[in-house]
Amino acid sequence: MIVRIWIMMGKSKTPQWKKNLWALWFGNFATGAGASMALPFLPLFINELGNFPKWQLTLYAGLAFSSVFLSQAIVSPMWGNLADRTGRKPMLLRASIGMTISATLCGLSPNVFVLILIRFIQGTFSGYINNAYALMASEVPQEESGHVMGMLTTGNVGGNLIGPIIGGYLSGVFGYRLPFYMFGFMMLLASISTWLFVKEDFKPVKKSAKLGIRDAFSGIQKKWVVGAMIVSSMLIMAATMSINPIISLFVKELMHNHGNIAFTSGVIAALPGIATIMAAPYLGKLGDHIGPEKILMAGLVFSAVVFFPMTFVTTVLLLGVLRFLIGIANAALMPITQTVMTLETPANAVN
Repeated sequence: MIVRIWIMMGKSKTPQWKKNLWALWFGNFATGAGASMALPFLPLFINELGNFPKWQLTLYAGLAFSSVFLSQAIVSPMWGNLADRTGRKPMLLRASIGMTISATLCGLSPNVFVLILIRFIQGTFSGYINNAYALMASEVPQEESGHVMGMLTTGNVGGNLIGPIIGGYLSGVFGYRLPFYMFGFMMLLASISTWLFVKEDFKPVKKSAKLGIRDAFSGIQKKWVVGAMIVSSMLIMAATMSINPIISLFVKELMHNHGNIAFTSGVIAALPGIATIMAAPYLGKLGDHIGPEKILMAGLVFSAVVFFPMTFVTTVLLLGVLRFLIGIANAALMPITQTVMTLETPANAVN
C-alpha cells in the first residue's frame, strides 16, 4: 500500500497538493497508529522495569503518559512562532524525526525514570498532525478544502483505531518494547515521505498580522459561551483520558492475570474510537436540526451516566460495552464544542 502511494505521488501529472495530501495522510496515520500502539501498555511495560506496589505503578504510569502532553503544552507556542517564520515542512520534519528517535529510545529504557524523561522530551517534538492540517489548509484549492481536511482526519483516526489492536498483538507475542520500535520505524517512514514528496509554497507571516490573546477575544460578543466551551473541552479530555494510563492494569485485574492481556487491552482502548467514527456523522446532522447546545448537554449527561458504572464492572465484556458507549458520548461532545466555538468566534480569531 505504501509503495503504491509513493509510486502514484511520483507521477509528474499529479498536482502537488495531492502529493502533499497523500504524504501527510500517511504521516498522520503513522503518528496516530504509532502513538496508540504503545500507550495502552505503558503500565505493563513499567511493571517489567521494576517491582512496584500498585499505587506506585499507577503513579509512574500517569507520569509517563502525561509527561508528553505537559512538554507539548510548554513548547507549542514556540514551535508555532517558528513555523510562521520558516514554514510548516521544517516543523513536520522536526516532529517526525524527533519522534523517530524518542520512540526508539523509549523501547530501550532501562528504568522507569529514564522512560518518563524520554517521554517528556518526546512531547517537545510533537506537532506533526497540527502542522499537516496547517500546511494543507494553505496549499489546497478552496473548493477541495473540506474533502482534504476530512481525508487527513481519517489518517489520524484510522491510525488511532488500528494502533492499539496491532500493539496488543505484538506485545502479547514479542513483549512490550516492540511497539515502541514499531512507532519509531513508522515515524522514520513518515519522515522520508514528508521529505521526498511534500513541497510548500511558503509565505512568512508578518508580525502585524498575528493576533494576541486579548486581540483574539476582543471581537467575540458572547465571551461566556466561548469560555464555557474551552472549559468543557478541557473537562471532556480530562475525563476521557484519565483512565487511559491504567486501562491495561484494569483489564489485567478483570482477567485475573490470565489470557492475552495486552491484546484485550488494545481492543478495549480502540473501542471508543470505533464508536466515535460510527456516531459522529449522525450526531453532527442531528445537531444541525435541533441545535448543537442540546447535543452537547445530552452528551455531557450521557457521558456521566456511562462513566459511573465503570467503577463497578466485573467483566471485560461489560467494560468494553461501556467504553464503546463513551465513544458515542465523545462523538457528541468534541465536535459540538468546536462547532459552537466556531459559530461564536469571528473568523480572524479562529486560529
